[in-house]
Amino acid sequence: MTFADFTQVDAFADRPFTGNPAAVIPLDGWLDDSILQAVAAENNLAETAFVVPASGSADYELRWFTPTVEVALCGHATLATGHVLLWRDPGRRVVRFRTRKSGHLEVRRAAGGGYELDLPAWRPSPKPLAKIAAAMGGSPLDTLWHDGGYSVIVYPDEAAIRALSPDFRALRSMGDILYIATARGTATDVVSRVFAPGAGIDEDPVTGAAHCVITPYWAERLGKDRFTAFQASARGGYLTCRLIGERAVLGGNCVTVIEGGFRLP
Repeated sequence: MTFADFTQVDAFADRPFTGNPAAVIPLDGWLDDSILQAVAAENNLAETAFVVPASGSADYELRWFTPTVEVALCGHATLATGHVLLWRDPGRRVVRFRTRKSGHLEVRRAAGGGYELDLPAWRPSPKPLAKIAAAMGGSPLDTLWHDGGYSVIVYPDEAAIRALSPDFRALRSMGDILYIATARGTATDVVSRVFAPGAGIDEDPVTGAAHCVITPYWAERLGKDRFTAFQASARGGYLTCRLIGERAVLGGNCVTVIEGGFRLP
């Protein structure tokens, strides 16, 4: 029996029970994938992040699991992992991660407090998505797609985003796709909701990966390279978004809510 440190963090949150919860488990080396998946299922959070020490250009290798699958990118769990590692080392300003499918990522302390999460910026392209739009509901203005399974459904206003009641069975039948509903906001520049029923998560509270896709989209539409965003889930979460070349830099805070240990076979 192995005992691993366990921390649960609310990411993109400035107080407990808001934002998106993630579990963070540092390991000395990789365990069998079946064990990692079982741990994530036991946690039953949107994502569990696992890190092991790395060498060269990265400080750690990082992987993320939902309760049912490993994912190619998870922004909020990356932010949560950076929060845990930086909190344990107050003198460190930045932590660098190497991932299997999303390249190198960074979490660094922000000048005014909180953190900056450096992710790839993935530009979506217009594409007819009639089946997805029908399952999402409402009256979309536009539909876009980014290879890798990211759909963007643009709505006329924030009220339309908040009123959505998607057909999750229909969305689930289309596979492991991230469904991003977005519009111009009222209190923030941009508002969104994000759904991932194919990955076992009907609605995700706050989604860093979704903002990798909508940051370049909204930067062009708004005519500015930085803006504020709110993900209008039941828990809700605020982000700042900045487009720097081909990178999306997301700003946010984290709150640690649980610390303990996980007994691994």
